[in-house]
Amino acid sequence: MVLVGSALFSVSACGQRSHRLGEMKEEVLKAKAELASEAKVTIKKAIKAASEKVQGTVIEAELEKTQGKTIWEVAVVTTDGTVMEAIVDSETGAVTTVEKKKSDMECCL
Repeated sequence: MVLVGSALFSVSACGQRSHRLGEMKEEVLKAKAELASEAKVTIKKAIKAASEKVQGTVIEAELEKTQGKTIWEVAVVTTDGTVMEAIVDSETGAVTTVEKKKSDMECCL
């Protein structure tokens, strides 16, 4: 592994592929930083709002842009093992939706 600027590359016979992966990771980090700058509500406040609506254990919180709006998606496992997803408005901190989380496979079908 070699650190060049802020990108980490592995040196191998497939050096070109590793370089592209490093560039992709850097682009993802830039996009996440841009989203974070748009959010007025912190991850801590988003988790607190979701926890007040859905009782259980928070397992994931992710900032996303959906239909041009930046939101927090907070996944909570309830006591019966159901994974619920609370959508939190990143500007107001209000929980706008709570629904059973779909698996990644369900989304694509």
